[in-house]
Amino acid sequence: MKIGRVGEFGKERPVVFENGLAYFVDSVIPDWNRTTLEQDGFNLVKHSPWSSFPSTKIEAQRLGSPVARPTKLICVGLNYLKHIAESNAQTPPEPVIFMKAPDTLIGPNDDVVIPPDSKKTDYEVELAIVIGKHALYLDKSEKVDDYILGYSISQDVSERHWQLERAGQWVKGKSFPSFNPMGPCIVTPDELDARNVRLWCSVDSEKRQDSTTADLLYGLDHLVWYISQFMELFPGDIINTGTPSGVGMGFTPTKYLEHGQIIETGIESIGTMRSRVIQFARS
Repeated sequence: MKIGRVGEFGKERPVVFENGLAYFVDSVIPDWNRTTLEQDGFNLVKHSPWSSFPSTKIEAQRLGSPVARPTKLICVGLNYLKHIAESNAQTPPEPVIFMKAPDTLIGPNDDVVIPPDSKKTDYEVELAIVIGKHALYLDKSEKVDDYILGYSISQDVSERHWQLERAGQWVKGKSFPSFNPMGPCIVTPDELDARNVRLWCSVDSEKRQDSTTADLLYGLDHLVWYISQFMELFPGDIINTGTPSGVGMGFTPTKYLEHGQIIETGIESIGTMRSRVIQFARS
């Protein structure tokens, strides 16, 4: 299944996507969020006659983030081999984990806002794992797919000055408003083997990133297991699994985002996102 949310910001409704249509399922669950997922909301929708529910054409609606108000937005750094090389970084002996403010989450086609005075706002296409079942201290023998609701696309926008040049943790360069477009949907594991899919990112139609998840240093199953060893994962939590080479910071000269540019972000079998870049304007 492909699930998501459509509607004006703050008024999104849960849907199932099929054949270009969004079927409204808010007669079954109020939203795709932690509460409904903990109450078996996914299976309630899956086994309901949702294909007979009211629907709308997808292109006629604003797409919201496919899950609402996650408890956590967890990120993995330096997790693609070629990206490690372009960053002139050492290969991490364990996954590099940091957090991103959950309220950075916006719809897949919403505007990305460059913070005041920023000259180093960057793009990062990432495969996102959405947790579907409570996970803590998983055993390595457990089937990780049982804990995954599905996969989506994240654009892990980063402000490199605050991330790398100011004292402290990366979270400061990752948590500006609008810094995590996500969507257009969540694809369930029965429809997508995400362990070797192509992902890409273009800026103003110039292909900047183009790789596959086969280049991951630490695989998807390992990440879910590893994070569960020190963090309690709840339904709706998001794991951004890392970005491949080709980020703006990696070019000489650098190619950071500028006002008016268009970021297109895609992963095969999930879809594409299109975000306009705008400069923050003080009111």
